[in-house]
Amino acid sequence: MALTDLKWLVVFVLLSCVSQHGVQGTTISVSVFDVTTKSIAVRWSRYNGATYYEVTATPKNSAGPSTFAQFGGNTVLGSVSVLSFNSPYTVRVEAKDHNGAVLGQGQVDARTAPDVPTINLATSKQSDSITVEFETVSGAASYVLRTEAPDGTFSQTPASSSPATVQDLQPYTQYIVSLLAVNSDGGQSQPSEPVLVRTVLPAPQLNSSSPSNDTIQLDWRPVEHAVQYSLSITLQGILVEQINATANATSATVSGLEPGSTYHIQAHALDRYGRPGDKTTISQITRPAQPEDFELSPVWGELPYLLVSWNASQGASEHTALSSTGLSCSSTGSSCRLSPIRCGQSMLVTLTASNQAGPSLPSQPKEFGSVPCPPEPIRLSEPEPELCLADWDAVATAESYVTFVKRDDGIEQRCNSSETSCNYTCLCGHTYIVSVYAYNQAGSSPPGPQVNYTTLPCCPSDVSISLVSPETLEIRWTAVRGATLYETRAVDPPELIVCNDTAPVCVLSDLSCNSRYSVAVIPCSDLSGCNRNCQAQVHETAPCMPTITSVSQTLGAVTVNWTSDNSAANYTASFVCDTATVSCHSDGTSCEIAETALLCGSSCDVTVVATTIAGASFPSYVDALETDPCCPANLTVHQVTQAMSNVTWSAARGAYSFRTSLTSPRGSASCHTQHTHCLMGCITCGTSYSVSMEVASRTGRKEQCNYSGYSTSHCCPSGVRLYSMANNTLRVYWRSTGSLTNYTADVYGSHGNYSCSPPLGGNSCDIADVACGGVYTVVVAPINADGTRVTFCPLRLYSVSCSGTYVGNIIYRGKRSVD
Repeated sequence: MALTDLKWLVVFVLLSCVSQHGVQGTTISVSVFDVTTKSIAVRWSRYNGATYYEVTATPKNSAGPSTFAQFGGNTVLGSVSVLSFNSPYTVRVEAKDHNGAVLGQGQVDARTAPDVPTINLATSKQSDSITVEFETVSGAASYVLRTEAPDGTFSQTPASSSPATVQDLQPYTQYIVSLLAVNSDGGQSQPSEPVLVRTVLPAPQLNSSSPSNDTIQLDWRPVEHAVQYSLSITLQGILVEQINATANATSATVSGLEPGSTYHIQAHALDRYGRPGDKTTISQITRPAQPEDFELSPVWGELPYLLVSWNASQGASEHTALSSTGLSCSSTGSSCRLSPIRCGQSMLVTLTASNQAGPSLPSQPKEFGSVPCPPEPIRLSEPEPELCLADWDAVATAESYVTFVKRDDGIEQRCNSSETSCNYTCLCGHTYIVSVYAYNQAGSSPPGPQVNYTTLPCCPSDVSISLVSPETLEIRWTAVRGATLYETRAVDPPELIVCNDTAPVCVLSDLSCNSRYSVAVIPCSDLSGCNRNCQAQVHETAPCMPTITSVSQTLGAVTVNWTSDNSAANYTASFVCDTATVSCHSDGTSCEIAETALLCGSSCDVTVVATTIAGASFPSYVDALETDPCCPANLTVHQVTQAMSNVTWSAARGAYSFRTSLTSPRGSASCHTQHTHCLMGCITCGTSYSVSMEVASRTGRKEQCNYSGYSTSHCCPSGVRLYSMANNTLRVYWRSTGSLTNYTADVYGSHGNYSCSPPLGGNSCDIADVACGGVYTVVVAPINADGTRVTFCPLRLYSVSCSGTYVGNIIYRGKRSVD
């Protein structure tokens, strides 16, 4: 299905849906929807009751036949086809019922689009455009050029007449080009037959230079798809050379050209079809010819100079004169000045012409000579102590030299020489003024420059070196004449430490331990430099810091082991504890102390220090040592109930936790805590226990502690009963837990409090004159060996009734724990 047919189908469906909601009108409203070369599409309003619509197109200006088409009652858009191009029509729409009767009608005038145009020729002359030539068609007011790129993208370019050009295209790219005719109403014809056109190659990017005055060098980047390059070189419109280069070529050299002349170079690439691409044109001037003649004229005055003059070279924009002494001058005119010139000069002068392409070859040199001049520059140095050297560059035409030397305290010296140097005596820390005169047969040179020279500063004679820390040396000395800066150097190959300061003191830090340094103080001057002939001293740094490898406790001794890089040193190991400080000494790599020298529960920092005659090292990094914890000095066991005891003890140094144990043949009990007390259950009454404690430190070191034995109190009796006896007497009875135990019985209530005790080993006792009619509490408790009464035996309740005025029945009410 064609794209246009598909568009119509979508529009018909959409408008058919819309038409179901149309509004009934008295007439049918008709409007033009679209026109093509052979069809007119119209849109109308919906007419209620219409079974179908008939659309008829009738030519307006001819007697040609009418064309009609029918559409369903729900359709509001339709077209009439097979019409004549560029012709006016009257399009009538009639709404009809199922019998064909006309219910309503409407009409509109429309003109079909022009005929389909024909492309005669489509070509590409530029890499970014295509030009299309075509036959004009009747009724066309304008045209539209449609281009399709290889990636499927379209572009449309309006055109008024033939030829027409499409711009902004890609180089060497194949496009599909078609043409549409457009009438004054905007109706477009169908596209013409498409044409395939490929744009031409882009222009090569030329770079040019002139390496000499008769050649031009051309370079370019390869142009993709190019099979050949064409280059034309012209001078003032006359072709000088034509170059055809292969696709692999990226450069060409043109020789035999005129110096200082501007050439025009035009280049383009050709594709495999032989089509020339875009052209590019550049200009390049050749370098000027070598200057042939020039004049040298010295001009003496306050500021003497040498005038260089010449005749201008072809194509030169500037001339430059250069002397063998390094003088130069440039000018765009016909002369320039070499300045300054002076006596005693002899030099060669050359002239070079240049333009934007570069300089020409230098001319043949011309020689220029003058009267002798004083030597300069004068160089002063101090190759060895108290011997100075003055030297200078040779002066042209000079035969001998005289050197005058004056010291800052007025002492003078003189030196004659045929050479360009002179030695003279000089002392440290002095300034000398030196001048040199040149002589030849013509006489003496004018006075030359006077040069000041300060000799090397004097060496300090009282240098003292002291060790202020294991790896730091302090050097002091007295300031010396001529020194503005002191350089202190400490050398222990390959190590070199340098300190610069203006003060006569220096601290050299971060030195290597256990090393012998050669230390020298070198005085320096801003003018003369540094005196490196001063005597050095050797000084030793402190030994290196030991490294503890282990601290161990075995067989009653504490041993410290370490490693060290020191060649020979004594070592002191220190145990700095929270209770005391203890040390041991060795010249090896270990030492030990008796374990008894350290108190229990001590936390110690162990360090080792090495010492030599140079001093002491930094202490080693600390290793921690912990002794066994101490035992609590006091421990007390207090029985809380018949089967539970409370154990308390004093604090112990170094203790982290306590495990307390009560042990007997009848059973054991223990508790584990970090406090200084604990409750212990499952205790057997009337039993002797041994008491011990295991104390643990925070690192897990343990100490076993033993204490005096502990006996629990006698057991409370069982089977306690209360019986009534004659004469208001009550008997308290129980089952004894031992034949050697004393007991006491207490009976108390709201009518009175009573007590009785049997003989040793007894298990009952009587209480007389008891008031009846009350509730009594009865408790029977054993008496401890120290005479104290056991306080945790259970209580029993009894009701004592009256029988007349005497004690009657006794009723057991139960028992309760002691308050």
